[in-house]
Amino acid sequence: MKQWYEQLFENYAKRYDKESFTQGTIGEVDFIEQEINFDKSKTILDIGCGTGRHAIELAKRGYSVTGVDLSDAQLNRAKQKASEAGVKVNFLKKDARNLDYENSFDVVIMICEGAFSLMETDEMNFQILENAKNALKENGKFIFTCLSALFPLYHSVKDFLNENLDELVTTELTFDLNTFREHSTFEFVDDAGKKNTITCSERYFAPSEISWYLKTLGFKNTAIFGCDIGIFSRTKEITTDDFEMLVVAET
Repeated sequence: MKQWYEQLFENYAKRYDKESFTQGTIGEVDFIEQEINFDKSKTILDIGCGTGRHAIELAKRGYSVTGVDLSDAQLNRAKQKASEAGVKVNFLKKDARNLDYENSFDVVIMICEGAFSLMETDEMNFQILENAKNALKENGKFIFTCLSALFPLYHSVKDFLNENLDELVTTELTFDLNTFREHSTFEFVDDAGKKNTITCSERYFAPSEISWYLKTLGFKNTAIFGCDIGIFSRTKEITTDDFEMLVVAET
């Protein structure tokens, strides 16, 4: 049986690109460039690259990028967009839980819950972080975003999602304080015009959890910030109003 994220992204690429949360690519890549000091020699791995928006923008700016994702539809859309943009990106179908890269990249990015947070167990989510660490060279940098467990303590996630998602409608949602998991049912229309209903489970993380995970894996200089779509900044302190957190760590 396919997991919810496999069902969602089976035929949901063009509509995905229309979502409001995918419109901040330029500002997000600006931040990534600043973090790597605009060094075009840096090789970059984009885990959970989706339709390739970050990978393609980085390639436009002269970087060598590999993008991996589990969804054929997302990857096909990414390849089409890269061709239209006239850039080369190495897009590959890979499972973020089973990557085989070792000391291969200077930078790993995982933006907009690229695989992480979506998995059905904490062990799987941890495996993704471990694979990101393994993929990095010495003195490498890991930049990613994830769902913040601080937000649901003070806000309605269902209301937030329905106000900020254009193509997805959340009909039911509960948040488990024991596991920091959101269990929800949402409706969407896929690229073929078919209406779908999916039940999903996503993991939210406390900043202290992320810090501990990364320290356990041997990362250094972990920094966690608040996160706004298209506006990534080291000056934004994380608060309970941030739906996502931005994490930067070094090997």
